[in-house]
Amino acid sequence: MSPPMTDPIVTRFAPSPTGLLHVGNVRTALVCWLAARASGGRFLLRLDDTDTERGSPEFAAAIEQDLRWLGLDWDGFARQSDRTDRYRAAQDRLKAAGRLYPCYETAEELELKRKSLLARGLPPLYDRAALALTDADRARLEAEGHRPHWRFKMADAPIEWDDKVRGRVHFNGRDISDPVLVREDGRALYHIGSVVDDIDMGITLVVRGEDHVANTAMHIQLAEALGAAPPAYAHTSLIADAEGHGLSKRLGSLSLRSLREQGIEPMAVTSLLAKLGTSDPVEPRLSLDQLVAEFDFAKFSRTIPRFDPAELERLNGRILHEMPYAAVRDRLAALGLGAVDESAWAVLRPNLQRLEDAVDWWRVVTGPVTPVVADAALLSAAAELLPPEPWGDATWGEWTAAVRERTGVKGKPLFLTLRLALTGRDHGPELRGLLPRIGRERSLARLSGRVA
Repeated sequence: MSPPMTDPIVTRFAPSPTGLLHVGNVRTALVCWLAARASGGRFLLRLDDTDTERGSPEFAAAIEQDLRWLGLDWDGFARQSDRTDRYRAAQDRLKAAGRLYPCYETAEELELKRKSLLARGLPPLYDRAALALTDADRARLEAEGHRPHWRFKMADAPIEWDDKVRGRVHFNGRDISDPVLVREDGRALYHIGSVVDDIDMGITLVVRGEDHVANTAMHIQLAEALGAAPPAYAHTSLIADAEGHGLSKRLGSLSLRSLREQGIEPMAVTSLLAKLGTSDPVEPRLSLDQLVAEFDFAKFSRTIPRFDPAELERLNGRILHEMPYAAVRDRLAALGLGAVDESAWAVLRPNLQRLEDAVDWWRVVTGPVTPVVADAALLSAAAELLPPEPWGDATWGEWTAAVRERTGVKGKPLFLTLRLALTGRDHGPELRGLLPRIGRERSLARLSGRVA
């Protein structure tokens, strides 16, 4: 039985540094972080870095960088590579209890057994042939150069827990193949490392994808065999793409690094991932505190959520449209837009999909702009009617009213002709806000058809 969630939650995100974080595993990290923060608990980062063949320090550093970019701070940090003594101690305890036993089959032999069972319509469970080996058999095999891998003996007993997403879950130990916990080279595998770490670190909630449900059943028996009460569990549905297909082939383009390089805002990522698979609508949020206040496992469903990059794009723009100047001032300066003050930001932001778009739109103000002359006579009259500076927000309305009165041109023919001349484009920020920043000198030049 999993403990009830009445106290502050202690949870963890435990990625393997064998690649870049993508939206799938970042969603798990975010749900863990939100659950911990919503309960006043703790969120731990633990690198499952024992896969030395595929792992790298560069990937480990990238994981930390990505989490910091999202604003997901952690309250404790550990690496499995520093904890091998704890795994050996757990192995010794399981061996003494008769729950960890040596096996000598090769990978080829195990594959033949698996295929034979499947061909007969049977589940591919390990047959426990190694348990029939005598001491003499084991000594002979080792003398021949065979080194054992070690399996955990599942007990023939019910396994049940109240999942925070799936509800009541039932398994029986006899239906789960005895998992390998230790490789031939003595290296502890994921299962024992994860369970031992969760015990030692006081984890009270494990969040993982629904593809790990059977692993969880085995982890519960393993924790109990080590004398510990298992934590609570929440198995979230796996994410599909916009067409309902798995994301596995697209994870490169959906890595956090890729999204960051594309100019996606971190709050766009968290605003979307926090709501996928829940009953809440996806809406722009400007702070993680808002997402924490809204978090509740009761909102999660078992339906497969779809991650649509187009939805992320739209959300990114909506977040920028609401973003206060204080949140972007330093970033604008880094883009060479130190001259963009708070009022100018209010003019630019409704037209942004990426913050970098502000560079392009500010160039409409500073020039050079090649004007598009759609009606020379109208532009000549407009130039004559340009009022003297200083200009303010009312200047555009007063000026266009005067042009309309003199020329009789109104509506779109008037406004589009002026926009094309002043900005060289047929769309963009409101000219009411742009005109005072373009200024009278540049405006006169552009109305006359000159690049300015």
